[in-house]
Amino acid sequence: MLIHPQIDPVALQLGPLSIHWYGLTYLVAFALFFLLALRRLKHPTYANLGWGRRDIEDLLFFGVLGIIIGGRLGYVLFYRPMEFLAEPLRIVAVWEGGLSFHGGFIGILLAMAWFAYRRRVNWLRVTDFIAPCIPIGLASGRIGNFINGELWGRVADPALPWGMVFRGAGDLPRHPSQLYQALLEGLLLFVLLWLYARGPRRLGEVSAAFLIGYGTFRFIAEFFREPDAHLGLLGLGLSLGQWLSLPMVLAGAALWGWAHRQPRSAV
Repeated sequence: MLIHPQIDPVALQLGPLSIHWYGLTYLVAFALFFLLALRRLKHPTYANLGWGRRDIEDLLFFGVLGIIIGGRLGYVLFYRPMEFLAEPLRIVAVWEGGLSFHGGFIGILLAMAWFAYRRRVNWLRVTDFIAPCIPIGLASGRIGNFINGELWGRVADPALPWGMVFRGAGDLPRHPSQLYQALLEGLLLFVLLWLYARGPRRLGEVSAAFLIGYGTFRFIAEFFREPDAHLGLLGLGLSLGQWLSLPMVLAGAALWGWAHRQPRSAV
């Protein structure tokens, strides 16, 4: 049985400025997106569009706004609506923590729609471009959750070699679900999508693969993650994260079906 290391959430203190590990993992995620997106520019589809470094910078800028605004609003609406309704000014207090992936995902979709409108390019062409660049950044964020000792897993069999006791979660060993998610939704999904997106694909296929892949891996990982204490398990014994992931899988399957009805000229 392992004990979660008590890591100071502050990585660096510069006078009154505190730089947190979790914030650094977000910076790593954004940097990785930028580097991977530069590699994606070499794909014939995007080379023919004439995209360059400036377009990647704009994608990243709009994406960061989408993540922060959408992630915060998603957390408020999905997880703690009544609490923030009572104190609406706390909605902007992002420094207190509280971001939802599914809310951030919606925010990114809206941000990419705005980018597509400004560039007069098909929205799915944009989402196909960014999809393979996202999972590795998600892995970085989950590593940040692990460093903070938050979002821990459900109680595990004491015989599990990597079962871990998290401070604040009692004395029983738990699944390090943050690492499960980093491996599934992050590393594995990245490898699969990156390899898949290298070939010629119909419009929307890569986006569909991301929706199906992330939704499936998140649904699986949630079986090992402790549900939010104030929510618990919902209908059919599923967590809120699982219920929010199901529409992603269904939307991905629908998009996949639509993409495969398109002519090859849409590649």
